[in-house]
Amino acid sequence: MSTTDQTQSTGQHSAKWQERFNFFETYGAPNDPRFKPAVNALPDFKKKLLVCTNIIAFFFGPIYFFVLGLWKKNLALIGVIIAVNIVIGLLFGILGMEVPAALGTGLNVVFSLMYALTANYSYYLKEVKGEQGWNPFKGMRL
Repeated sequence: MSTTDQTQSTGQHSAKWQERFNFFETYGAPNDPRFKPAVNALPDFKKKLLVCTNIIAFFFGPIYFFVLGLWKKNLALIGVIIAVNIVIGLLFGILGMEVPAALGTGLNVVFSLMYALTANYSYYLKEVKGEQGWNPFKGMRL
């Protein structure tokens, strides 16, 4: 993969994606110091949600990432999910307990949020910058 920034045309994308791409182009990645004040300056909650999260990715994360062509990042996120579930299962197995349903539900919400919060910027990197890496958290505030 080339390390040069290749800006590609975004004309074939919907108005929503154009707005997201323009925001990222202007204010940078979510870990950029300009990003958070710019998000806070957006006029309403709906615009903030449009830029920062992806509702489709929240509900259909693994499928949606494959549809968007983010298969490397998707495999990395699936690996994280499997690793966390194995560790939690082993931990509770050693303790002789079952994993509480509330913990399982909470983890599912966290995993869905991982997809929702990384989808927009990951797709921007792929479509506009031409970067297709394995790190799903590149440019994210952690």
